[in-house]
Amino acid sequence: MVLLAGTRDGVYRARGTPIEDVEQVLESGDSPRVRTFESVEGVFAATRSGLYRSTDYGETWADLGVPREEVFSVVASPDGERLYAGTHPAHLYVSPDMGESWRELTGFQELPSRDEWHTPRHRNEAHVRSLGVHPDAPDRVIAGVEVGGVHVSEDRGETWSERRDGLQGDVHHVLVVGSDEYVGSCGDGLYRTQDAGRSWTRLDTDLDHRYFREAILVDERLYAAAARDPPGTWRGENGADAILVESPDCGDSLTSVSYPGSPDEVVLAWTADEEGVYGGTNDGRLISRSPSGAWVDAGRVPDGVRSLATF
Repeated sequence: MVLLAGTRDGVYRARGTPIEDVEQVLESGDSPRVRTFESVEGVFAATRSGLYRSTDYGETWADLGVPREEVFSVVASPDGERLYAGTHPAHLYVSPDMGESWRELTGFQELPSRDEWHTPRHRNEAHVRSLGVHPDAPDRVIAGVEVGGVHVSEDRGETWSERRDGLQGDVHHVLVVGSDEYVGSCGDGLYRTQDAGRSWTRLDTDLDHRYFREAILVDERLYAAAARDPPGTWRGENGADAILVESPDCGDSLTSVSYPGSPDEVVLAWTADEEGVYGGTNDGRLISRSPSGAWVDAGRVPDGVRSLATF
């Protein structure tokens, strides 16, 4: 297995299980999203210094030249013909040629709530933190904005509808489970929609931890993690005071399980391959789920994990 970890210090590559042979392969600074797509060769790293692509397992990288430097999210269309990039400040771009050229999707700026997308934590601006497309609805693009909610386009990003009613606006990640079903990880709760965002149900009402960063669904089991409060509280004796939860029914029930690093470290990123499920924590710890269902140490990278991808 080859694993790539986006961190606050760039992208690291590691091999094997447990993880070993860790090396930095991209000095990109803060790297919020590292992703692979079935329709497109290689791996993409959305970073504060640009959007990069590697087609040789992270050996070399090409800057794809998104018009705004700070790229927070990326997704490829199911047919591999379009690449979307979300930036800070919150703008969206599309490329019909895998980064050779870009065009801004200006309809995204026309959403009624656009002037409300900002937070003091991010220079009083917002960013497109999550992008998703499902093969059963290839023209539909789902964008999650921190802070600004979820918005959906039915025509490849040209026009947009707000889908944020009933959803906390501090959106960190939108897991696209199906064409109409998404799970939103927010700064105040874990939410699910089964009608493409027209309505949302909060899933974490029985938990006393509210800060969710990302979720993953593998073999019909949902995995998510939460800290009791936002990152500013993670220093000191109790650390993040975090939990890891699993659900066999996509969030209808959530069971807290033990994991290495708990409760001081919170799992911020997930990935999976044929061998298993992997998580990465704010302290750079990597964990994996054993065949017995227990979580075990899988190694470390030198900085806090922001995103994960496997080959």
